[in-house]
Amino acid sequence: MKTKKTLIFLAVFLLVLIVISAVFTLFQKEMPTKERVALVRVEGPLMESKFVIEEIKGYVKDRSIKAIVMRVDSPGGGVVPAQEIYEEVRKAVKIKKIVVSMGSVAASGGYYIASPADKIIANPGTITGSIAVIMEIPNIKELMDKLGIKTEVVKTGKHKDMASIFRGIGKEEREIIQGVMDDVHEQFIKAVSDGRKMPAEDIRKIADGRIFSGRQAKEIGLVDELGDLEYAIKAASKLAGIKGEPEIVEKKEKYPLLELLKGKFPEGWLKIIPRTELKYLYIP
Repeated sequence: MKTKKTLIFLAVFLLVLIVISAVFTLFQKEMPTKERVALVRVEGPLMESKFVIEEIKGYVKDRSIKAIVMRVDSPGGGVVPAQEIYEEVRKAVKIKKIVVSMGSVAASGGYYIASPADKIIANPGTITGSIAVIMEIPNIKELMDKLGIKTEVVKTGKHKDMASIFRGIGKEEREIIQGVMDDVHEQFIKAVSDGRKMPAEDIRKIADGRIFSGRQAKEIGLVDELGDLEYAIKAASKLAGIKGEPEIVEKKEKYPLLELLKGKFPEGWLKIIPRTELKYLYIP
């Protein structure tokens, strides 16, 4: 009889502990000890948007995160990844305060994704701007001729092998490609104009691929303030109405492979690996 009562007591005691633990965990989630600022790092060429978008979405849903700081240190990259990240930032600023902190380089696509933020803060020596589009098409025709190598092409449309690396670009093809690039360039100008709330004509005057220092960018309105990452975190906290020191939340990647999947390749790789595509990319 005693054993039975002891077992019942232990079972009830354990159940109470589990309930208390669950309630305490939920309470902790609902009531964090500090108001928090999330730090999202966008580093290296923009080759994939998925991971950055998922990170931003997660912080937007998290009620304990009061503001997001995007640390952009990127020369840009593919047009579509830049456009997708831009759209996510544009949606996120309607819910959370977002401040961009520019590192060494935040040019071309790196500037594109920064433009919808509530505030852009650059270091005085940051390289930014480069509002333009580029397509690099390798041409190895002469090398193949010297080696006696030829390619045979079977196609259903005369422009299907346009931008082939095995021959040059004809006049008609160049006009087609230039037309596409001009259209994508206009998309870039409009995106920056909308993001910065500046007249498109003002953006168009400087959207010829030229770069600016952070200090120069501030003078023409592409950047709001000058400061480092710590300054940007304080600015985000102020915008969000956080009193005191915020807790900084940052996602840490443990696997190098994940960095490669996120597009964080060394910049030099882009010059080694031939990639025929439209890019918002600053190439030093």
